[in-house]
Formats: sequence, structure tokens, C-alpha cells
Amino acid sequence: QVQLVESGGGLVQAGGSLRLSCAASGGTFSSMRLGWFRQAPGKEREFVAAINRSGGSTYYADSVKGRFTISRDNAKNTVYLQMNNLKPEDTAAYYCAGKYVSGSYYYPSTYASWGQGTQVTVSS
Repeated sequence: QVQLVESGGGLVQAGGSLRLSCAASGGTFSSMRLGWFRQAPGKEREFVAAINRSGGSTYYADSVKGRFTISRDNAKNTVYLQMNNLKPEDTAAYYCAGKYVSGSYYYPSTYASWGQGTQVTVSS
């Protein structure tokens, strides 16, 4: 069973940056497709970014395109989310997710493994 553990969340002012990390254990990391999702209070979990197994293809929600960058280090079993120019509307709990199967990256239901989440709060 794959375990995912996020870190790096915190409180930051608008315009600031944070880097989230998600460390994986118990699976074959290089075979996993990985995504970041977020969920604000009272809202549904939404797609943020995803990356394929090699790291050669990345996918982003329109709301974060140009500000966030997803990357992975298969040697360290870790996926990252660099978040720049943060806005108050980025405030949410951020979750790392992983799956082995192919298909859409955009829907939470397609991911088998989830982390516990890390809180990001952006003040105005």
C-alpha cells in the first residue's frame, strides 16, 4: 500500500511563494502518475496539477497555470508543487494523490492513494 505524506504548507502573504513536497513510500514511485488537488472549506476537491511517470508531461488547472509548477524526483520518491505569486483564493488544504492506472489526471476518483493534506493560507 502506497503512503503519501505532504509537507511545506503554511501561512504566506499574497504574492509570496511556497513549495509543497509529497514523499511516497511502499510502492513503485517511478510507475505512479501523481497529482495535486486542493479543497477549501465548503467546496469540492479540485484539480491543481499533475505529472506523468517520467516527469516529461505536466498538466495544470487554468487558475494556477503560469504560477504553479509540478515536478518530481524519482530518485527521492518525491513530488513537488512550487507555488509562486500566491493569491488569497489559493487558500485551501492541498493533497497529493497517486495512481498506477492511465486515464484522466483531472478527477479525484481516478486516484487510489492520497496523503493527509497540508494547509496553505494566503493572507491579503
